[in-house]
Amino acid sequence: MLTDTHTHLYSEAFAEDRPQMMQRAFDAGIKRFFIPAIDSGYTEAMYSLEKEYPNNVFLMMGLHPTSVKENFVEELAHVEEQFKIRNFYAVGEIGIDLYWDKSTLQIQKTAFKRQIQLAKKYKLPIVIHCRDAFDEIFEVLETEKSDDLFGIFHCFTGTLEQAERAISYNMKLGIGGVATFKNGKIDTFLNEIPLKHIVLETDSPYLAPAPFRGKRNESSYLSLICKKVSEIYGIPEEEIARVTTQNSKNVFGI
Repeated sequence: MLTDTHTHLYSEAFAEDRPQMMQRAFDAGIKRFFIPAIDSGYTEAMYSLEKEYPNNVFLMMGLHPTSVKENFVEELAHVEEQFKIRNFYAVGEIGIDLYWDKSTLQIQKTAFKRQIQLAKKYKLPIVIHCRDAFDEIFEVLETEKSDDLFGIFHCFTGTLEQAERAISYNMKLGIGGVATFKNGKIDTFLNEIPLKHIVLETDSPYLAPAPFRGKRNESSYLSLICKKVSEIYGIPEEEIARVTTQNSKNVFGI
């Protein structure tokens, strides 16, 4: 059994063929899907997805850094409101993204910090989105580090040193399609990181693994990521699936 720890199954990209896409994932042995939030515009779609697949779909709640705009205080209020009315498995995806907009750095930091504190309040993991922002993310994690801070560094694309630093904050590394890219780099050092620190993800519909790079990603492609990780570590795919699924259970508590 495989666990996709990060997949946007409610995305409009799947509007035409969601049932078929889900069936392909089930057929590929993927039975558990952890669903990150983006902003209030997607909340109802997430709840509908959960209703349709109650035994397979596990929701997070949070405000994605690229959705941190002038109205971020209201968006955070929406996130906090959802936590009051129901349970989630993580606060995510949250973090800092300086690829699209550097001007919002200060409010991104504020939103990130507030949501880390929310995770501590509910004793939940955080799922971090980091793009062109390792130093800024680590700066915030340094101020919040504690035994009750833990989670996943989603779509990890950094160096070995950055990987070790992320792990030092009780973070697992989310390994996805980038591991299959020719210029992805993480395949050159990943086997130096003990497997207990790794979880698998697709981030679908984004970042499809080779040979589908540039096309729509979907959760069934997690088996290709598992295969690549198996090659990198020199460990059978079944063992990669078993250990990374157990790691996901250790993080999400289910």
